[in-house]
Amino acid sequence: MRRLEMMHIGPDRLRVGAWRGDHRYAYVVPLPGLTPASSTLDRVAAELAGRGYLGILTAALGPAELDPFLAGGFTPHERLHLLRHDLSGLPPVGTVPTRRAGRRRLGAVLAIDEAAFDPFWRFDRLGIDEARRATPFTRFRVHTADAGIDGYAISGRANDVAYLQRLAVRPDRQGLGIGRALVVDALHWAARRGATSMLVNTQEVNRRALGLYERAGFLLQDQGLTVLWRPLVDGHVPDRARPTIGATTTPDLGPVSGTVPATGPTP
Repeated sequence: MRRLEMMHIGPDRLRVGAWRGDHRYAYVVPLPGLTPASSTLDRVAAELAGRGYLGILTAALGPAELDPFLAGGFTPHERLHLLRHDLSGLPPVGTVPTRRAGRRRLGAVLAIDEAAFDPFWRFDRLGIDEARRATPFTRFRVHTADAGIDGYAISGRANDVAYLQRLAVRPDRQGLGIGRALVVDALHWAARRGATSMLVNTQEVNRRALGLYERAGFLLQDQGLTVLWRPLVDGHVPDRARPTIGATTTPDLGPVSGTVPATGPTP
């Protein structure tokens, strides 16, 4: 997957590139606070069809961003819960510390991501790099045991809002509190760095991830997020991802209208 490029059409600007989980599909990310016109989206679709893509997936969009996309032929593909933590009354940090990930542990991180996520949501090396660049300040941590690295998390902060951008636990190590340890580490880091809240999203069908977040003190918000789809080849629809057991999905990384990061994920 190559980096997203900036596409300028009239006054509108969007970031576009290949969807990280399947390079047959294009990925479109509106810039924060700049919702494109539906006519712009038609021109974007024509350009991407000419490049051979089968369809377009969007970043996770908030309710205020949906209308021009829906008017431009997009339909809901995946709905996500949005959760918020006010960073008060944080759970205590566990006895097993997390460690800085660093480049030398990237291979192990990618192996965990591949094992924990369906291909639709999976990150490659560039996806991890995009997640780490999505916000001005980032924390990239791993959890280790005798058998090596068994989980990782990427968190970020932009102004006073923090984001839990990516969290995954090796399938054979799930249910041991590793995910919680990484979440708690991210919460305490965000509070130390001056954030006043932390946001995370996860698939509506991913009850296990939702429970993990709620037990850590996140509150489910009234309005969630939506990943939209527009086919560029008649009748083609990508598979919907199954809920990720024991790993949490934040497919959208990088600020989108001030609500949640969108990759440039996650997804």
